[in-house]
Amino acid sequence: MAIYLEGQLVDLGVSAPEAHIVSYVHAYGPCRVGELVRVFGYKKPTMTSMLDRLERKDLIRRELNPNDRRSFVVNTIEKGAALAKEARNRVEKLDRRIRRRVSAEDLRGFLNVVDAVTETTGVNVREDATGEGPPKRR
Repeated sequence: MAIYLEGQLVDLGVSAPEAHIVSYVHAYGPCRVGELVRVFGYKKPTMTSMLDRLERKDLIRRELNPNDRRSFVVNTIEKGAALAKEARNRVEKLDRRIRRRVSAEDLRGFLNVVDAVTETTGVNVREDATGEGPPKRR
């Protein structure tokens, strides 16, 4: 997927991981830098470098966290929001193409595996708005 998406996003001027970060921040922001480190699994210096590049490209803005003035939160800005929407459109187009190739039963099986991994590992990448577990599937 990463190889495919890299080719699909190159004209946007960002790498696939950068587009993923911008899309995540646009969907869930403002995000603490520590949350981005945890969700994406990058080391803090790597995430800082990526955020530096995204900020230089005018896609995101880091600001002092109003709840903890020792840390920063990340938000998308206008250009980043547009990039996030375009990247999401491209990923959704791929998703539709994949879904046409699998049955409803195949999809249910895949989602059961994802749930089993989440339950077995105890790792929820992002909690729902209530703080009580993973977001509900649509």
